Amino acid sequence: MTKEELENRLIDYSVIIIDISENLKDSRAGNYFAGQVVRSGSSPALNYGEAQSAESKKDFLHKMKICLKELRETFVALKIIDRANLHLNYPHISEAMKESNELISIFVASVNTAESR
Repeated sequence: MTKEELENRLIDYSVIIIDISENLKDSRAGNYFAGQVVRSGSSPALNYGEAQSAESKKDFLHKMKICLKELRETFVALKIIDRANLHLNYPHISEAMKESNELISIFVASVNTAESR
């Protein structure tokens, strides 16, 4: 996968997360998780963009690890949203969780590769 392809995949992921956040119940928990998931779910695309302009290998690795942490946070938030039934019959929660797992795997491999160099 090229850098551009991964960036586009992260952007598409952010759009899905934003859509999910807009389709949560209007409740205290729904509003909380809408804000939380949109922050953590859009962060990987933004941090990956920053990583492409990293000032050093250490800076690059740090930004990639932030992407990974945010993806994991989003995955857990999606599980909570699903289990607490905070969504309004939104059919794409499981797809978003699957994409989270795939992106996590990509970033784990990327971080491991970068650390070994």
